[in-house]
Amino acid sequence: MKITANVRSLALGLAATLWLAGSASAAEVRVMISGGLSAAYNALVPEFERLTGNKVLTAYGPSMGTTTNAIPVRLERGEPADVLILVGYALGDLIKQGKVVADSRVDLVKSPIGVCVKSGAPKPDISSAASLKRALLAAKSVAYSDSASGVYVSTEMFAKLGIAEEMKDKARKIPATPVAEIVARGDAEIGLQQISEMLPVPGVDIVGPLPADLQKITIFSAGIASVSKEPDAGKALIKFLASPAASTVIIKSGLEPIPAGATN
Repeated sequence: MKITANVRSLALGLAATLWLAGSASAAEVRVMISGGLSAAYNALVPEFERLTGNKVLTAYGPSMGTTTNAIPVRLERGEPADVLILVGYALGDLIKQGKVVADSRVDLVKSPIGVCVKSGAPKPDISSAASLKRALLAAKSVAYSDSASGVYVSTEMFAKLGIAEEMKDKARKIPATPVAEIVARGDAEIGLQQISEMLPVPGVDIVGPLPADLQKITIFSAGIASVSKEPDAGKALIKFLASPAASTVIIKSGLEPIPAGATN
């Protein structure tokens, strides 16, 4: 993804802000981030580092769950963190637990769920709930994530379509690995996950988003960890990611930026 001149200008402004605030010396900002925002984040962070002088150290993992790299599990075992970027309601849970500074929360993007197949495979019709139902019933195997989109798909969407029983034997939850990777290597015919998490994975074709009457939009949010040693630099990074200048990169990654101050 190409970083725009506006993003460079914003980063320069942030660098000046940090210097004026007495943070001219380089800081190490430790970030824990889930997959939904990682493609845009990975494109934007190098410019932030170059123009602020700060170093961003990133740990990746699901917003929830019990795998060893899940963000709540990382925090529970005492891994250091300054910025947390994950599903909004999961961040809200961490705020309630006192692990995130409450007034630091910023809602960054909206992320729709999509469908993918292995590159070159026929793309099923998913233009309506009825056609998606037919596609899922016809597929030999279906994969969904262990995070927010998968929770919705497995506990709500299959039931809405009236196929919860049929999916028990053919649909499986994929822990801690992008669903598209499973589809790319042929271990599942159809993958269901946030589009932003499927786009960066080679070897799959995005069929499209879920039909509007089945769609579940996930909010991804950022906040400062209560144990942060670099809260000011962390806030600068969140400001950078939430800025209008970063929106072009965010949109290219399959996400919808949330304007500052918007209520969701």
